[in-house]
Amino acid sequence: MSSYFTDLAQQYIDGEWRPGTGSWDIIDFNPYDNEKLASITIATVDEVDAAYKAAARAQKEWAATNAYARRAVFEKALRLVEEREAEITEAIIAELGGTHLKAAFELHLAKEFLRESVHLALRPEGRIIPSPVDGKENRVYRVPVGVVGVISPFNFPFLLSLKSVAPALALGNGVVLKPHQNTPVVGGTLVAKIFEDAGLPGGLLNVVVTDIAEIGDAFLEHPVPKVISFTGSDKVGRHVATVCAANFKRSVLELGGNSALVVLDDADVDYAVDAAVFSRYVHQGQVCMAANRVLVDRSIAEEFTEKFVAKVRTLKTGDPRDPSTVIGPVINSSQADAVSGVVEQALAEGATALVRGTTTDNLVEPSVLTGLPADSALLRQEVFGPVAFLVPFDGEEEAVRLVNDTPYGLSGAVHTADVERGVAFAKRIDTGMFHVNDGTVHDEPIVPFGGEKHSGIGRLNGETMMDAFTTQKWISVQHGRSGFPF
Repeated sequence: MSSYFTDLAQQYIDGEWRPGTGSWDIIDFNPYDNEKLASITIATVDEVDAAYKAAARAQKEWAATNAYARRAVFEKALRLVEEREAEITEAIIAELGGTHLKAAFELHLAKEFLRESVHLALRPEGRIIPSPVDGKENRVYRVPVGVVGVISPFNFPFLLSLKSVAPALALGNGVVLKPHQNTPVVGGTLVAKIFEDAGLPGGLLNVVVTDIAEIGDAFLEHPVPKVISFTGSDKVGRHVATVCAANFKRSVLELGGNSALVVLDDADVDYAVDAAVFSRYVHQGQVCMAANRVLVDRSIAEEFTEKFVAKVRTLKTGDPRDPSTVIGPVINSSQADAVSGVVEQALAEGATALVRGTTTDNLVEPSVLTGLPADSALLRQEVFGPVAFLVPFDGEEEAVRLVNDTPYGLSGAVHTADVERGVAFAKRIDTGMFHVNDGTVHDEPIVPFGGEKHSGIGRLNGETMMDAFTTQKWISVQHGRSGFPF
């Protein structure tokens, strides 16, 4: 077992590793075998306050540091992730039940985002804007917001913590990170350790492992952070946005999805099957971009369904430490119960199970369901587990209507022999991201990532990081003399 779970089971505040002072502990379990990995005494409101104040103190000097010097920290952090890849892989498998395949996928993206952060440090540029006033020079500076609060989820905790933490730091901000209670190390203290070893000045990045049962809304309401970057469910995201707005803070919300993968009548069926199976079942379906719904033109539905079911039956469920395992455990027992409940509800509503997986502890085998009534709420909600709904449709118009018939709008995909037909289809979908002849699960460091409707507000990655984590400041210089009316 990785030493990370013994060494990093603490709070990281103002450059120091210290225990929390709360009255209870968060127990970090391996979701596959329920082995206790670590016990972390939770942070209180006082520790949240200390973390934000430390970040605010350290940020002033950091923002004034030469951007080339800041960049060196991210170059070192990238090297450390590369050097420690084996241990980080082990930690991902142990703490969140990720398979070897999933860990490799997450680490590949994490390294890409760190590479982009190296460049991001040098990205902010000012502008000179013309003025209607003679002798006036209008300067617009791009400056850090100050301190950013980051709340990360349990499904891709290392990547999704780094995805906000690294750009915010690169752009000259301080950061306080609150990882999910189920992934406090991979999503929290491990990130802090990497940046500490990379030479990030103490106080700039703080990690508080805590729970809203202890701190309430203190993390959101604290006067120091100017931006809260939250990744998680739309239910919690709505609350985060409300509290932020009431406290004059900006929120960046990357929320849930109910994506559809659409197979048109001229698609390559075998290829579409491969894309759909990956898009639904990667990391046990615990992915915001996962293809909850697989929509297939009725003219090819029989062939597609037969091949899709056959492929799903080959997916091995079991110990994520086994390199041949494709489906590991879901994150905890409540998630396992929720996924099982979805299958039960669908069958009660009249659906047919083409594959019905069993649930043993946190291991939920894949299920494939069809024949769900068109008005079922299950077709419109996010299902965070290995359950696919196959839905036949008659022609493109119906497909567009079905894809859009959900409160979410994060990702999606369409398969067709005609690329431009696919692009025209994608343009009609109310979603932040859509992919032609590919899967639904994608993230890249310089494309704008985010959703529409209940799937979020704002974008991350590339240039959009500047909108998320900096602000603009107008400074004018009057080179002549202004005339005043009195």
